[in-house]
Amino acid sequence: MKYFKQLSLLLFILFCQCMVGQDKNYILALSKGSKKVVVYNYNTLDSVTAIPVEEDPHEIVTNNDGSLAYVSHPILNGAGHKISVVNLQTLRKEKTIDTKPFYTPHGLVYLNNKLWFTAQGSKSVAVYNTQKDSIEQVFGTGQDFTHLLYVTPDGNRFYTTNVESGTVSIFEKKQLPPYMPPTGVLPANAKSRLEWRQVLVDVGPGAEGFDVSPDGKELWTARPDGFIVVVDLEKQKVKATIDTHVLGLHRLKIMPDGQTVCIVSVKTGDLLYYNRQTHKLEQQMNIGKGAGIYMDKASNRMFVSCTPDNYIVVIDLNTRKVIKKLHVSRPDGVTSVRVQ
Repeated sequence: MKYFKQLSLLLFILFCQCMVGQDKNYILALSKGSKKVVVYNYNTLDSVTAIPVEEDPHEIVTNNDGSLAYVSHPILNGAGHKISVVNLQTLRKEKTIDTKPFYTPHGLVYLNNKLWFTAQGSKSVAVYNTQKDSIEQVFGTGQDFTHLLYVTPDGNRFYTTNVESGTVSIFEKKQLPPYMPPTGVLPANAKSRLEWRQVLVDVGPGAEGFDVSPDGKELWTARPDGFIVVVDLEKQKVKATIDTHVLGLHRLKIMPDGQTVCIVSVKTGDLLYYNRQTHKLEQQMNIGKGAGIYMDKASNRMFVSCTPDNYIVVIDLNTRKVIKKLHVSRPDGVTSVRVQ
């Protein structure tokens, strides 16, 4: 009997160690209606739990090891200044970052222990050092409604849409010649300098959702008047405009294969598939009033948040068919995570 008790105890300890060592995979979806992060099983899409956060959650990103999620709270009709930090190991909110004096945080990117965010109310992009718990750098766009954000993997370039100004900001860290003083004579110790520079590309008012091609050469964005705009990121100018004749275009993402661009309309409920090379429509289907898109490369699934319709559509990108609807009160940002 003593032997069996010892064996049972040993097996229980081994089981617990195995459970602790296992990674957990989730889909995370924001609910603006319930002010929560809704957690789903990555494979089955069954609901696991819902984590209360601050008012008006919009965008969500996770850190490198999947232990933390960051949720922006712009509060568009006021002066939002909060980003929630959620512990994905305990599935509880851990703390709140106060972004003041940078107001209305929205677009988020996590890169190398830095949380980049757009501050719409302050016409800027800020960089928050997550290890020092402080904002360490700010870039003023001088544009209205600086909204969504993309940072290149090396951190030397970033792009953002300025919705009301109708522009895309291209920020690049560049090696510049020494500053020439008014005298016209360079000091003896003059040296070149590494500084950030902004170029504005006019894409038309309302351009909000955007994505960058896998080769980093193109930026695609869309406007509510039905036009898609393609920006050449090397020449830093518009290279093409496409009239879809579909009003209310809101967000877009490039499929994991890099060949097709998916665009949703929050007005008509249409989902458009456009070929990146030919700029021709491949397919059009009605799925609901899409207001956000997340491409999950690992499973080749697309998650479309249909905010006015209170559900998230899950699409198998291999078949381009709807495989599930997740009922969420006013859903917005979606992402996937592996918690190590």
